Amino acid sequence: MPALPLPTAPATAPPPAPRRGWRRWVLAGLLLGLLGGGAYYLRHQRQLNRYARRTWATLTTRYLTGRESTPLLAGYSVHGIDVSTYQGRIDWPEVARQQVRFAFIKASEGATLRDARFKRNWREARAAGILSGAYHYFQPNRDGGEQARLFIATVPLRPGDLPPVLDVEAPRFHDVAEMRREVRQWLDAVEAHYKVRPILYSNYTFYRHYLAGHFDDYPLWLAHYEVERPALPASRWIIWQHSDEAYVPGIRGTVDFNVFQGSYESLLALRVAPPPAPARPVARPTPAKTARPGSFRKLLNRAAELVQR
Repeated sequence: MPALPLPTAPATAPPPAPRRGWRRWVLAGLLLGLLGGGAYYLRHQRQLNRYARRTWATLTTRYLTGRESTPLLAGYSVHGIDVSTYQGRIDWPEVARQQVRFAFIKASEGATLRDARFKRNWREARAAGILSGAYHYFQPNRDGGEQARLFIATVPLRPGDLPPVLDVEAPRFHDVAEMRREVRQWLDAVEAHYKVRPILYSNYTFYRHYLAGHFDDYPLWLAHYEVERPALPASRWIIWQHSDEAYVPGIRGTVDFNVFQGSYESLLALRVAPPPAPARPVARPTPAKTARPGSFRKLLNRAAELVQR
């Protein structure tokens, strides 16, 4: 008996090939991202490199020895630093051996904050022979008079110290005119107390946008990084903070580096002057005695009597 043919399965169509169009979109997105990222980096490479360096410095702080050194900026003879509690314990005699001629030390901030290491830094920097000054970090939304009173209560400036400094760079304020009034109030109060004109500190961008033309009668300490020289004319500033990521033996971690425009003798001329000596009283000449009427004749008669005797 012939075998019956086995039933055959119905023919099925092959599965459709998966669509791969999404890969094209992903690749296009990656390409655009790379192009955009590259363009952004080329435009902001200085700032991005700086952020990367500071992040690396923060991550490696635990491995530092406190002996790392950044070369001094060429073309200047007077170099200095500014410090706060952020720098931790400082070996000031070691710092003094690194040609650091001056130091500004943070004293206060706003209307209530005192730097935790100000007293120690203030005492030890001066003991090491470093010309010292103190600065206040200005909070633009706080009363300028209150901030001045906090600084005055914190800083015992004496003759031979550098002038007080107001650090104005915090960008969060409601009204620029009000901010300037509070800054002026701080400057006036501090100058009246210490009898010396304060120094105004700011970074280049903030100064150009908000302060230029309003405080030109004050000495300027300008922060401007990643440039060969400040963008402002040399006649406008006296101190240039050219780096905030320098290393100085005696300080474990980064510190701000500054140069003074001029000689060390010129820097000494900025110091707080001793009070004027009290004026000596002028001796008044003793008035000559005038003879009363008839006294001269009596004197002659008395002389004649003595002669006759």
